[in-house]
Amino acid sequence: MAEIVTPRKRECERCGRVDEWDPDQHSWRIVTDSGTKQSGDPHCLHEWDINGTFNPLAE
Repeated sequence: MAEIVTPRKRECERCGRVDEWDPDQHSWRIVTDSGTKQSGDPHCLHEWDINGTFNPLAE
Protein backbone atom coordinates (compact mmCIF):
# COMPACT_ATOMS: atom_id res chain seq x y z
CA MET A 1 0.00 0.00 0.00
CA ALA A 2 1.28 3.49 -0.85
CA GLU A 3 1.97 5.96 1.94
CA ILE A 4 0.77 9.55 1.44
CA VAL A 5 3.12 12.25 2.76
CA THR A 6 2.40 15.93 3.24
CA PRO A 7 4.75 18.91 2.96
CA ARG A 8 6.55 19.86 6.20
CA LYS A 9 7.90 23.21 5.00
CA ARG A 10 6.83 25.79 2.44
CA GLU A 11 8.29 29.03 1.09
CA CYS A 12 6.55 31.85 -0.75
CA GLU A 13 8.11 32.34 -4.18
CA ARG A 14 7.12 36.03 -4.16
CA CYS A 15 8.21 37.40 -0.75
CA GLY A 16 10.32 34.64 0.82
CA ARG A 17 8.06 33.86 3.81
CA VAL A 18 8.87 30.43 5.23
CA ASP A 19 6.40 28.27 7.17
CA GLU A 20 6.80 24.87 8.84
CA TRP A 21 4.01 22.44 9.69
CA ASP A 22 3.32 22.12 13.43
CA PRO A 23 1.89 18.63 13.96
CA ASP A 24 0.84 19.44 17.55
CA GLN A 25 -1.25 22.46 16.48
CA HIS A 26 -2.28 20.96 13.10
CA SER A 27 -1.40 24.24 11.35
CA TRP A 28 1.38 26.12 9.59
CA ARG A 29 3.72 28.28 11.73
CA ILE A 30 6.00 31.07 10.49
CA VAL A 31 9.67 30.06 10.81
CA THR A 32 11.65 32.05 13.37
CA ASP A 33 15.34 32.85 12.78
CA SER A 34 17.28 34.39 15.70
CA GLY A 35 14.00 35.45 17.32
CA THR A 36 12.66 37.13 14.15
CA LYS A 37 9.67 35.68 12.29
CA GLN A 38 10.44 35.13 8.62
CA SER A 39 7.06 36.55 7.62
CA GLY A 40 7.97 38.18 4.31
CA ASP A 41 5.55 40.83 3.01
CA PRO A 42 2.31 40.93 5.07
CA HIS A 43 0.37 42.12 1.99
CA CYS A 44 1.63 39.35 -0.30
CA LEU A 45 -0.79 36.89 -1.89
CA HIS A 46 1.54 33.99 -1.18
CA GLU A 47 2.64 31.73 -4.01
CA TRP A 48 3.82 28.62 -2.14
CA ASP A 49 6.55 26.44 -3.63
CA ILE A 50 4.36 23.34 -3.27
CA ASN A 51 3.32 22.61 -6.83
CA GLY A 52 3.22 19.85 -9.41
CA THR A 53 6.78 18.80 -8.61
CA PHE A 54 5.84 17.75 -5.04
CA ASN A 55 5.29 14.00 -4.87
CA PRO A 56 2.79 13.02 -2.14
CA LEU A 57 3.69 9.33 -2.44
CA ALA A 58 6.47 8.10 -0.17
CA GLU A 59 9.21 6.26 -2.01
